[in-house]
Amino acid sequence: MDETDADDFKKRVEDAWEWWGAAIEESQEGRWVRDAVEREVLADITAATNPLHDGRLPPFPEDSWHVRIGRVANWAGALRLAARAGGWELQPIAGRTPPQPAGMAELLSGIYAVGRQGEVWSKQLLSGGGPPAEADIAAAECFLHGPGSMDDLQQFFYD
Repeated sequence: MDETDADDFKKRVEDAWEWWGAAIEESQEGRWVRDAVEREVLADITAATNPLHDGRLPPFPEDSWHVRIGRVANWAGALRLAARAGGWELQPIAGRTPPQPAGMAELLSGIYAVGRQGEVWSKQLLSGGGPPAEADIAAAECFLHGPGSMDDLQQFFYD
């Protein structure tokens, strides 16, 4: 699943929020009740993607590009491992409405679309292609870290 060239990043973040929101709504409405494996996987994702930002709120322009991009890219690997461990398939989200009912696969797919872009940016930066636009990295940082973001994911579940 690679959507990094097919759509612009701003739209991908909007789509990611839609997929995230669909899964959270299913849970909050009681249509998706996480099982023990899903709870453990989300706890492991939270531990594996600790942003080490000292409590600062995103975006993080004072950090180096390598740190900022790496913080975003770490999510992609953690989410691929989580999907494999749980048997969930990561789905392309660009321009697609999340399927109903939405659950763990949709939640992970939405978040993955943002983290995967971090891997692309990392490769681009290391090959001399330069950093991403500040607005794009800031959008990724705000999606993944800080109040109301993936950092707070556990708080959105009532189970």
